[in-house]
Amino acid sequence: MMEYKGYIGKVEFDDEADIFHGEVINTRDVITFQGGGVAELKRAFKDSVDDYLAFCAERGEEPDKPFSGQFVTRLPPELHRKVNLAATMSGKSLNAWVSEQLQSAVARSGIVRVKKAARKAKGTGKIVVKRAAIRRRQPTEKHA
Repeated sequence: MMEYKGYIGKVEFDDEADIFHGEVINTRDVITFQGGGVAELKRAFKDSVDDYLAFCAERGEEPDKPFSGQFVTRLPPELHRKVNLAATMSGKSLNAWVSEQLQSAVARSGIVRVKKAARKAKGTGKIVVKRAAIRRRQPTEKHA
């Protein structure tokens, strides 16, 4: 994962096309980027975010900001009761307790920090930058 101006990019490698490609994952808008090597990919990511912000400015639109910090989730009533009880028993508000539990789960998942590899990309291929592909996503529970 990569981060720039609060936007987080998730990267994959296409071994058939021999190229890295990615997408900004913490916004409703679709922002993509690609590159033939690590340096190219990093530059393309930053360029795509900058292009997206410029595109929004040109249109007079507010860019979709990375998440607000609020989300609605639906639980079965019995689980809701148990979660509320656990929060009360720990002396915390429901919001504080859930936030703490989610933080702990994220830390266990290993996605909070990605170790930087000191690997050099093979070859010095031409920079391939796919300018930001931008479109509005429909709201989903994932991003609502």
